[in-house]
Amino acid sequence: MPRIELNTEINAPIDVVFDLSRSIDLHIKTTERSKERAISGKTSGLIELNESVTWRAKHLGFTQNLTSKITVMQRPDIFVDEMTKGIFKSMCHQHLFLEENNKTLMIDIFEFESPLGFLGKLANRLFLKRYLERFIVERNTYIKELAENGAWREFV
Repeated sequence: MPRIELNTEINAPIDVVFDLSRSIDLHIKTTERSKERAISGKTSGLIELNESVTWRAKHLGFTQNLTSKITVMQRPDIFVDEMTKGIFKSMCHQHLFLEENNKTLMIDIFEFESPLGFLGKLANRLFLKRYLERFIVERNTYIKELAENGAWREFV
């Protein structure tokens, strides 16, 4: 199962970074390129424990729906979203937050399993893991900018 681990250091309080990371509205803003939008479940505001959201987006030339549910939430240290319906065989995204030296370390652990057996594994190696990592890095960069420049209030 492919695993992506990313660390993003943010010069902002842990509460702000935690809430930005679970903001549906911010997620929509950061994924304009893939035209991602929330179409059912929690469609705006801050997603909470046991809430689900269904996203519709265009990735790699295909329009897809993906439903994820928040299965763990311990504010402001961790939340986990897991796919309940979608193109992947499985998907789990752990969002961890640590406060260090008046900064927040945001840690993403993203694990997924592609469908289609051997073809899925080949796609993972050739492009899918890099594509997903780039997607998360772009989102994290936006979170970092908003948290550090004070513009975060629009989304929390």
